[in-house]
Amino acid sequence: MTRYLHAWRTLSQRQFLALLVLACAVLAANVDQPYPAIAWLQHVPTVLLLLAAPLLLARWPLSDTAVGLLLGFWLLHTLGGRYTYSNVPYDEWSQALTGHTISGTFGMARNGYDRLVHLAFGVLWVAPFAEAMRRHAGMGWRASLWTAFLFVGAVSALYEIFEWVLTMVASPATADDYNGQQGDVWDAQKDMAMAIVGAGIAVVWVKLTAKSSSVGATSR
Repeated sequence: MTRYLHAWRTLSQRQFLALLVLACAVLAANVDQPYPAIAWLQHVPTVLLLLAAPLLLARWPLSDTAVGLLLGFWLLHTLGGRYTYSNVPYDEWSQALTGHTISGTFGMARNGYDRLVHLAFGVLWVAPFAEAMRRHAGMGWRASLWTAFLFVGAVSALYEIFEWVLTMVASPATADDYNGQQGDVWDAQKDMAMAIVGAGIAVVWVKLTAKSSSVGATSR
């Protein structure tokens, strides 16, 4: 317990605030929960991560920027978890704000929030994972980025398998709702594709920003 409390105390102020923001988001997502039967399947992993995060960051430190990117992903996931992804009412929000729906504007026949989060997984996880590989595995820039890209693809595939097994074991009657297939037999493959596309975007972005920083430093 002493070690655990020490891990919390040694977090940087920004990382402590990031964990606090995520904890508040999880609590808010469960206020007047509209889908209590399966919401816990979405939020339990986030709560476990919150509890373990100080120890993980003490053992494998990351920059505040990396933690901020990971926070962005987990906030998107927490919002999706409140509505079981398939029912995130973004069309209602868009209608109230702009008078138009996102689905109508882009011709979407299904709720696409899950695809957005899979894309965000690729975009937001590459830089933190590559940083961890450079810091703690001694990799160079190129190797760390390729490893991060492959990590996203592998985790995406494993998650789809985990999602299927979990719902069949814990709540088979609600499998379609939890998995968010929405009648699409290719849902898992499309989700993985979105994550890989996001990872590709992130790799290009990290390379360009690193190159720009290098050029700027040289010019000075």
